[in-house]
Amino acid sequence: MSRIHILIVFISLLACSVYGQNADSLLPYQKYRSRLVLYSDFGWNTAPMSISYPFSQGMKRVKYRNNFNPVLGFGFSYKWMSARFGITLPNSVRSRDKFGKTKYYDFGFDFSFKKMYFDVDWHSYKGYAMKDAYHWDDTITTDEPNLIREDINASSFSVNAWQFWKEEFKMAAFRGKTASYQRDIQTFYLKYTINYHGISSNQPLLPKELQDTTESKTSSNTIAAFDVGVVPGYAYVRRWRIFQFGIMGGVGIVLQSKLYTFDETTRSFLGLAPRIDIKIIGGINRPKYFIMFVSDFDNKSIGFNDFTYRQTYYYLRLVGGVRLNVTKKKEAREAAEKKTRGEEEKKVNIDQ
Repeated sequence: MSRIHILIVFISLLACSVYGQNADSLLPYQKYRSRLVLYSDFGWNTAPMSISYPFSQGMKRVKYRNNFNPVLGFGFSYKWMSARFGITLPNSVRSRDKFGKTKYYDFGFDFSFKKMYFDVDWHSYKGYAMKDAYHWDDTITTDEPNLIREDINASSFSVNAWQFWKEEFKMAAFRGKTASYQRDIQTFYLKYTINYHGISSNQPLLPKELQDTTESKTSSNTIAAFDVGVVPGYAYVRRWRIFQFGIMGGVGIVLQSKLYTFDETTRSFLGLAPRIDIKIIGGINRPKYFIMFVSDFDNKSIGFNDFTYRQTYYYLRLVGGVRLNVTKKKEAREAAEKKTRGEEEKKVNIDQ
């Protein structure tokens, strides 16, 4: 091979290398901070829970279900400003005769700071129904099989922070409203979490038929815990034509200070508890509009040997919106006004 051929091959390889580096340096997402994003969402929040124990009736788990109403939300985002408000629709999803009425409040906000993403959530649900209570209560029939407990209250307060290994992974682009991904991306992450959660009532959480006289925790009226920990996870976003699909999932262990109260007596313990983190978002996402299905699952648990309380706070929503390029409209309006002023000044000069 001549020196010219070697030089051509070397230049070609160098050009490919430079092109590859430039391609890799391009951001995988597109931001829409200069556009006015208007959107609406429809869905619901709920928080089912259960208590597991080897009950004498042969049951292994008692299920508690809350009632809930659909929520219609409206929001906007422009540059650093964003806001959303929701309207609770009047009709509950489940029958009030079988599940009663639940008073619930959900509040949260999120923000990004440097390489971290933070969110703060608070939930409060009062009013639950114990499913299939006819298994242990002879006074309940299969026509109305649940035992309604409007005195049971479940609450949760959490502060979470995500640290992604890749700087190109942005939660805003993952969510798909104010930014979107243009190609596939994947990364590992660490979720730092602090939580206080539990359930309480002015009477035992379990009816007398399910209480074990040898185990005080089965007659408890409060179960609560404060935990802190780190949950490692993996995030993946798939971009295919006009569709974007993303999933984040992690499994870890938190250090937990837990307690239960019975007959005005409190017993507290220190232990470990599993924690699962799941977020799924997918749908159509184009520069001018988006229609996305959004879901988030927050799984919590408190265990005392063979007695375990589990609860999942989650929401399901369908989100749709448009992105208006107000910057171009503003520039076009200013250009038209400038042109009009110029023509008027020119006409005045001619008249003079």
